[in-house]
Amino acid sequence: MPSKTIDVEKLNTLIEINTLISSSYSDVNALLVYILESAMRLVECESSSLLLLHEGEDDLRFEVALGPKGVECLGIPVSREGSIAGWVVKNNKSLIIDDAVTDERFYSAVQDKTGYVTKTMIAVPMRVHNKCVGVIELLNKKGNQRFTHSDLEIIELLSNQASIAYQNADTYQRARNEIRVLQNKITAGSEYHTFIAESSKVKDLVEVIDKVAITNSSVLILGESGVGKELFAEQIHLKSLRNKKPFVRVNCAALSPTLLESELFGHVKGAFTDAHSDRKGRFEMANGGTLFLDEIGELPLDLQVKLLRVIQSRSFEKVGSSETLTVDVRIIAATNRDIEQMVAEGKFRSDLYYRLNVLPLYVPPLRQRKEDIMPLAMYFCSKFSAETKKDFIGFTQDTIDTLHTYFWPGNVRELENSIERSCVLGKPPLITAKDLRLNVKNDNEMEEELMDGDDKTLKAALFRFKKAYVTKVLADANWNQTEAGKVLGIQRTYVSRLMNELEIR
Repeated sequence: MPSKTIDVEKLNTLIEINTLISSSYSDVNALLVYILESAMRLVECESSSLLLLHEGEDDLRFEVALGPKGVECLGIPVSREGSIAGWVVKNNKSLIIDDAVTDERFYSAVQDKTGYVTKTMIAVPMRVHNKCVGVIELLNKKGNQRFTHSDLEIIELLSNQASIAYQNADTYQRARNEIRVLQNKITAGSEYHTFIAESSKVKDLVEVIDKVAITNSSVLILGESGVGKELFAEQIHLKSLRNKKPFVRVNCAALSPTLLESELFGHVKGAFTDAHSDRKGRFEMANGGTLFLDEIGELPLDLQVKLLRVIQSRSFEKVGSSETLTVDVRIIAATNRDIEQMVAEGKFRSDLYYRLNVLPLYVPPLRQRKEDIMPLAMYFCSKFSAETKKDFIGFTQDTIDTLHTYFWPGNVRELENSIERSCVLGKPPLITAKDLRLNVKNDNEMEEELMDGDDKTLKAALFRFKKAYVTKVLADANWNQTEAGKVLGIQRTYVSRLMNELEIR
């Protein structure tokens, strides 16, 4: 029972807060922020923070920090040895400290880095099943007053309820992510990718797909490399009347022109040196279903003519055969190239472009749909945690901030690769910003890089950015031009040409 020293108004506030936090399970981070805001309101202090303890780690980490220097605290580890928070964890007890800097348990590193002076403090354990999993710290009571036992008692009551709410929110979020993945697997089957979307831009695109899917018209999907164009093509097929028939994929950039023709149309025995038997092409395999032609901008001009004929007449001949075959196939094509510019330059047939571009779809880059970043990151975290047999449960707050502020030139593919790398090299239970190994530059560094040199024209700035980005991709790929080409979404030969144009040595 609470003591009689607790103000009735504060008790009513606590009941109101408890009702809200007990029903707010959709966003763990928002819940934690609300808990700290409520604690500051109850005891009238300047700053607050929640430090969480993660198994296998020697330090506590700020999950949320509010107040004048709250943002600067995030990412600063707090040692379990020689700190007030560490003492609370070890003893599973609360503390009131009237003069923090003279306390032998005071950990000065945070104050040294932020410049924020801690005078008075309350530190209360957050417990799950009576085990301390974190510490709520409240700093500097307003008016230069000292914290009272009444303050401590009401924060302990709040902490008890907050611990339960945090545990429920964490369990709810994990369950929701697992259910979403299972629902996608049931809907799509194992041969399709899991489709995750929270942003309004992608949800609007999905509404368009619902209308496009029921037609048989060709679709051209445009967007930067790595945005997930293949996943949108899958959704068109799965929502179409052809969904019981095959969905066949061809990457036009992955094969030489000779092999690509055989891949698309098949060949008969003896058609060329290695043609030891008849072979079905992808058009035959996709009969009745959908053929997805990725990187259509890389299709040679002679094959563009043959593809146009199939779209127009639904007929073709295998390589080395004069027999005409007829198929019923819907074409979905995708490219990250400026296809209209290619048409203008004569590198892509205008008649084929117009036949493919009946229903164009543009997939926005990840930086324009930031609401998708965390759902995707959590999905990849779960996926690669299982593959690496490591028990990652999520991300530190500074990692979340990095994920949201990074430019993501490689889009979803780069995000997936970053999370996979983090799971391989990182240490559970939380992925840190350092684990991501992203080349994150602040605004000043970016400005210096783009404005470097005497030439301040847009053309010069674009040249400098392009050179820096391509160099970074090559370095990450250990200067393997084929691997760099995959990341950049271009052919290896074009990577070599870029290196000459950009004077990369």
